[in-house]
Amino acid sequence: MTKLIYRAVSMLAGVVGGLLAGAIFKKTWQLAARDDQAPKATDASRGWHEIIIAAALQGAIFAVVKATVDRLAAAGTHSLTGTWPGEDGGGKDGAQGKEA
Repeated sequence: MTKLIYRAVSMLAGVVGGLLAGAIFKKTWQLAARDDQAPKATDASRGWHEIIIAAALQGAIFAVVKATVDRLAAAGTHSLTGTWPGEDGGGKDGAQGKEA
């Protein structure tokens, strides 16, 4: 039951997180590059360095937002069900799990 609730919460949070990450990247690129549009990889008028920097920045932002959203979804599920929805069911938050 916990996994089912976690999957539903996680899917919804993932969609919201993707939209949020896109908005954060767009605003960050506007501030950093003073340009309204981030370069696309196929844009012939943009240089390699600009495309690679934009891709690295976008990847970093999406990774941070994804980790944050995943953690919030797990914490929310824990609040609703009383158990942590991790793969091994454990961790530092008081739930039981495997030890290394």
